Amino acid sequence: MFIVAGASAHSTFKKTQLLSRLSSISSVQSCDSQWVYLFDQALNEQQQQSALQLLNDGESFELRQVASDEVQILVTPRLGTISPWSSKATDIFANCNTPIHRLERGVLFTLKGVSEITHEVKQVLHDRMTESVFNHIDDAAALFLETAPKPLNSIDILGQGKEALVKANNEFGFALSMEEIDYLTEAFIKMGRNPNDIELMMFAQANSEHCRHKIFGSEWTIDGKKQPLSLFQMIKNTYKESPTDVLSAYKDNASVIVGFDTQRFYPKADENGRHVYKYKSQAAHILMKVETHNHPTAIAPFAGAATGSGGEIRDEGATGRGGKPKAGLTAFTVSNLNIPGFEQPWEDNYGKPSRMASPLQIMIDGPLGGAAFNNEFGRPALNGYFRTFEQNVNGDVKGFHKPIMIAGGYGNIRPDHVEKDAIQPGDLLIVLGGPAMLIGLGGGAASSVDSGKLGENLDFASVQRENPEMERRCQEVIDTCWRMEDFNPIVSVHDVGAGGVSNAMPELVNDHELGAVLDLRKIPSLEPGMSPMEIWSNEAQERYVLAIRPSSLELFESICARERCPFAVLGEATEARHLTVEDPLFGNKAVDMPMQVMLGGTPRMQRSYETIDRQGDDFNAAKVVDLKEAIYRVLKNPTVASKSFLITIGDRSITGMVARDQMVGPWQVPVADAAVTTTSLQGFTGEAMAMGERPPVALLNPAASARLAVAESISNIMCSRIDQISDIKLSANWMAAAGQQGEDQALFEGVKAIGMEMCPALGIAIPVGKDSLSMRTTWNDEGEDKSVTSPMTGVITAFAPVLDVRQTMTPELKNLDSVLVRIDLSKGQFRLGGSILAQVYKAIGSITPDVDSFDDFKAFFALVQDWNNRGLIKAYHDIGDGGLLATITEMMFASRLGVALEDQTIESLFAEEIGAVLQITVADWVELQAEVAASTLKDAITVVGTVNTTDALTVNGLNLGRTELQQAWTEVSYQIQRLRDNVETADQEYSLIANKEHKGLIAQPTFDLNEEIEAPYINSRRPNMVILREQGVNGHVEMAAAFDKVGFTTVDVHMSDLLAGRIDLDDFEGLVACGGFSYGDVMGAGGGWAKSVLFNPKLRDQFEKFFNRDETFSLGICNGCQMLSQLAPLIPGADAWPRFHRNTSEMFEARAVNVRVEKSNSVLLQDMEGSILPIAVAHGEGRVVAPEANIAALNAGNQVILRYVDSFGNATQQYPMNPNGSPDAISGVTSKDGRATIMMPHPERNFRALQHSWKPEEWTEDGAWLRMFRNARKFIG
Repeated sequence: MFIVAGASAHSTFKKTQLLSRLSSISSVQSCDSQWVYLFDQALNEQQQQSALQLLNDGESFELRQVASDEVQILVTPRLGTISPWSSKATDIFANCNTPIHRLERGVLFTLKGVSEITHEVKQVLHDRMTESVFNHIDDAAALFLETAPKPLNSIDILGQGKEALVKANNEFGFALSMEEIDYLTEAFIKMGRNPNDIELMMFAQANSEHCRHKIFGSEWTIDGKKQPLSLFQMIKNTYKESPTDVLSAYKDNASVIVGFDTQRFYPKADENGRHVYKYKSQAAHILMKVETHNHPTAIAPFAGAATGSGGEIRDEGATGRGGKPKAGLTAFTVSNLNIPGFEQPWEDNYGKPSRMASPLQIMIDGPLGGAAFNNEFGRPALNGYFRTFEQNVNGDVKGFHKPIMIAGGYGNIRPDHVEKDAIQPGDLLIVLGGPAMLIGLGGGAASSVDSGKLGENLDFASVQRENPEMERRCQEVIDTCWRMEDFNPIVSVHDVGAGGVSNAMPELVNDHELGAVLDLRKIPSLEPGMSPMEIWSNEAQERYVLAIRPSSLELFESICARERCPFAVLGEATEARHLTVEDPLFGNKAVDMPMQVMLGGTPRMQRSYETIDRQGDDFNAAKVVDLKEAIYRVLKNPTVASKSFLITIGDRSITGMVARDQMVGPWQVPVADAAVTTTSLQGFTGEAMAMGERPPVALLNPAASARLAVAESISNIMCSRIDQISDIKLSANWMAAAGQQGEDQALFEGVKAIGMEMCPALGIAIPVGKDSLSMRTTWNDEGEDKSVTSPMTGVITAFAPVLDVRQTMTPELKNLDSVLVRIDLSKGQFRLGGSILAQVYKAIGSITPDVDSFDDFKAFFALVQDWNNRGLIKAYHDIGDGGLLATITEMMFASRLGVALEDQTIESLFAEEIGAVLQITVADWVELQAEVAASTLKDAITVVGTVNTTDALTVNGLNLGRTELQQAWTEVSYQIQRLRDNVETADQEYSLIANKEHKGLIAQPTFDLNEEIEAPYINSRRPNMVILREQGVNGHVEMAAAFDKVGFTTVDVHMSDLLAGRIDLDDFEGLVACGGFSYGDVMGAGGGWAKSVLFNPKLRDQFEKFFNRDETFSLGICNGCQMLSQLAPLIPGADAWPRFHRNTSEMFEARAVNVRVEKSNSVLLQDMEGSILPIAVAHGEGRVVAPEANIAALNAGNQVILRYVDSFGNATQQYPMNPNGSPDAISGVTSKDGRATIMMPHPERNFRALQHSWKPEEWTEDGAWLRMFRNARKFIG
């Protein structure tokens, strides 16, 4: 093992945070940390020098020596695994002409004040899920030990009978039912042989509740009467009753519904082999899918949420013959947070199992994991929810110790690729993506049992690790294939999820009633010691299985080579419906099973229950004696409160097709009702999604809970312009503690309520969904048996095509003479059962809200759509958790306007009845009186208040300032930020709430946004433009669209094209390095990408020659900015350029901010000087770092092109207006001659007006930053 010492591993504030935690449980006085790089081979002199350049930017560090009063430990990736960091770092070394076998990265901790490191201290310093601890550095050599491959095991059923299988079931955690054990015993006795462990694990995963949804397919008996339909049949009834515009349901990885005809923009190879971007007229149908990843998120929140998001993204990509993921959502439900120092009156600390993360830890790490995967893959996360609930209800603790983690989204697919082609015997069966690793073994089974029933080691073994950069590479392969249109080589594709290849590959061929002969040892693997079972059934992520014709192999191979995406041909499909997995290493057949035994013959489950009555408590409005206290309690409840902490960490502008993200108004407040995107990079049609769920209501009335979830999702999504209610399609995700008293009944009643009644009445189909029916946690707490049971939860996600994204309504009030109109479908019933108000007083109530009339609900939808289309609604916000009070205050927060409410009862203020608040001008409201009087909803529509400029809420004699209300509403988010992020940045952001001088985003262009300065040149010729990307880059398509719009021929150029000589920069006049996560930001953002140029003499010369040609220009955005900054030695006049390091907050920052365009020579910013413009930022490493002399030179030489500014246009250091802490608020620089420009913000995501999260209303066509691209075209001439 060879060791290279690195720099400090933690910033000062991170060390302070760590020391605070350590000193609370030990006598640790100081804590130091250092990166340590471990190689499994000796390095020669050249390799050592390369390693220093690549890992330490050329610096040489000494390994931290331990003093007599100090102790050290080394934390590394978990023994027996290969980290994603390692695989990407190895790629960088290979692409920099320094091939190595393997390296890993560890953190060397040096602690003072303790003589030994206790178990508790180790728990603080490492994640036992993904990391190992070594007391001595030399012990880390164990990371590289390669053990001999473990053999096959067989289970002696023939000799020991059924008991042998019962024993194996417990030992391996198969989670087989007794019926399945009987079935398998009989099947193998009939075959006359013993089963192998690999076969049993495969069967267990493929037939787990997680994968096969046995409870949803069960035959039900209620009160002794057999029911005619299963749960699944009741859901399918919605499609039977309303099949219109559903193109694929219940049979693929995602559902498909009809989208719009559009102009899709993508590259295709021309006659010269160049991949030229062009618009292509075709329909873009809508993929929709929502998944759960509850069990893994409970055990390892970051990895669990990350792989949950990754798995759902793969579902979209693996639909039909290849889909394109577009926009995502993440959502969380947990028990009480109990934030230290911020405990709330309704919170008790009941405890938790040691193997599971606390609710607070889940909400610190889980959102980071989900956001990180979406960010790195390149999908905007635009929607979601966050609920906490934990309460003792009639002696039973109800809550979410086993959390709900939802990952979902939508994408687009070509009409001719919606259906999979028929696989034929002889077709090649391929695994695409990363290698097999010993992770996630038995995840499908583990997710199918109550938390606590498997051993702790099996719980940990069942959780996967994430590598989104690899998944991005796979998606690029799939994208290239579907873009070939009629010549798409993919016949059929499935994602690899629960059960690994052992589930995906049989599923692939079984769909076509075929079998397969496969070679186990062809599966790419980085861990040679794995047994056949481990190779076959591990759940290593970022993999797909697919079939291609043998004649397509050469083409497919070339596509994968260009994207540097690994793949392997495992075997071929067979006409015989038999699965054979040969193992040439041991000379046997590891799997030798008829497909019917594995997937077709398991007994149908039977379920029954006796109906029970549900008991609530006596909570009512009389219990609330202090209205002001009730208001503040409700606003502080996490379900109602600001979700900013889990939104700003997720990129919401990537793709350039985001028309409505969560953040609303100039102050960017997270109150949007729905997510909306455009169908393409042209036009105004689009797609929308929104969510709804009401689990507390299910404790009293499960059917009402399900109806309210559907209604809430629709009342959210109807802020967008939808033609008719039947255009909306739903995903239904069901969570329940099946088998517990009353819970089967709750599930049945909830499914029936919407599957047989509500959705058919509304004309809405539910073509997709998922269930997780083991929502109970059990443990022993010092001799006391404890359990927490989750309420039945139906999470509904609505999806719809949108007629015009520009007509999307938001909660931002306008400063107009106007009234606030409440539409209340309960018509004054105002029921408080299951409300947030009840919860904050540790109660549940008795009578719940409900959807009393489906006709009224349809009329509600139609009225809002009509009034929106007529331009009558100035602001819109649905009524949900927290009732009218939450709705009104959130509208105030988005606008910093005041509201005077008419007198309200406690019930009318806090009841969570379905409805909405609409802002309508007084003049329009007068005109609408006759219309309202004639409406069937006349008894549901009332004026509840008016808008004013007082910045305060008046209600029932109270006058409550917006500042104090918003601070209360934001405090949960703020407290979590203080625990997770840099305390100083959290404090700075929170302080802006009270700053009445802060005006938020502003727009003051010094030029005409719509002036087409490129017009004189656009018809003369189309100059060639390099749209440059490296593996992991994800912002190239919208970049190409911006340059295409102003008259460039945009060419997709991968670094592999340059390395292979397929593309030469001599043929181009412009070059842009795009944003994303090249190599997953391993070795510093943009570092690996830049080094691949600097370490290749041929490439280095080619880039240097391009930069020195007087007629060329170059641009680096975000990751491309970071990359080009490291190519400064090759760029004339760039010697003072800075580097870009970790943001001061140490978080990924996705914001809309203001920048001021400075006086400079940049050819891209001519005639824009002095403009103050909003722009999207999305980065984790954007802080300018340079010697003071260099910064002074940049300022003096007019090389600073942009600065972050406050709402007065002054350069600012205040977070988040300056999102990364850059000195002098620098956000971009240029070369001395202005031909090379780099910036961290994303102008390519704001070249259309509708792409801005906030903009002046008069901006209707071009965005603030199209002028920059127009300047590029003018420069080329």
